[in-house]
Amino acid sequence: MILCCGEALIDMLPRRTEAGALAYAPHVGGAVFNTAIALGRLDVATGFFTGLSTDMFGLRLERALAESGVDTALSHRSDRPTTLAFVELTQGQARYVFYDEGTAGRMLAGDELPALPDEIKALFFGGISLVAEPCGTAYEALMAKAAASRVTMIDPNVRPGFIRDEAAYRGRIGRMMALADIVKLSDEDLHWLEGPGDAVALAGDILKRGPHLVCITEGARGATGYTAAGAVHVDAPRVTVADTVGAGDTFNAGLLAGLARGGVLRRDALRQLDEAALRDALDLGVRAAAITVSREGANPPRASEL
Repeated sequence: MILCCGEALIDMLPRRTEAGALAYAPHVGGAVFNTAIALGRLDVATGFFTGLSTDMFGLRLERALAESGVDTALSHRSDRPTTLAFVELTQGQARYVFYDEGTAGRMLAGDELPALPDEIKALFFGGISLVAEPCGTAYEALMAKAAASRVTMIDPNVRPGFIRDEAAYRGRIGRMMALADIVKLSDEDLHWLEGPGDAVALAGDILKRGPHLVCITEGARGATGYTAAGAVHVDAPRVTVADTVGAGDTFNAGLLAGLARGGVLRRDALRQLDEAALRDALDLGVRAAAITVSREGANPPRASEL
């Protein structure tokens, strides 16, 4: 089982009424939530750990996870409210305004972390859950606890407008990337975290800090996986883009699913990952993401669609 650890929230997506007025429609979402949903739909045994509200939105999130085959047994439930994220779309690109004070997700604390059963072989972390406190510290502690014996992956999915203490955030992401076996960054996130420069050199610098695989996504240009042995690039399929919500999250799921299908989602195998296995995993990631961007909202494909 792959355990996805991080936020689950409600995306309030802009829509037009029949009269032409702007309205917002609630849709389940969150970067880590989307990855869990996508993994479940790809027929991968998936669990989800978060601070989950018992309010009407929290129950909606829980139902959506169950419908995609995701196990929420390890999530910590409370009566705090669910995080809301209002989304503005400009030429298909999403910008977010978060309402997160005192929520079930944000207030997750270190003493609420689960004991990890043996069937969990890999853990995924990322998203805005690594920005806020106390949940950011809690997720970092869970990763540190798991990293010695299980595969760990991080996709920071940087949202600069949500970051209040940039130095603290950069410190956390740096520590977690060094712990991780797999690091995934968009090209924008790569340069935000690592500064200007050639992507090959920047990815190589990250590899030297500890990860065995660094994946850089470039939207329509596809994705590249970097290991100590070299780089593998795959092109993205050409599609008509509806919006980009959930694209990177779906790529993460496809990558993990591809590595699992190839029998290499193990720490020892990732240390000596061969080109064919990496190419297959990257290809599944970009193909799954291409279907997601062809639809409105974060609606990852099922295995049968691939």
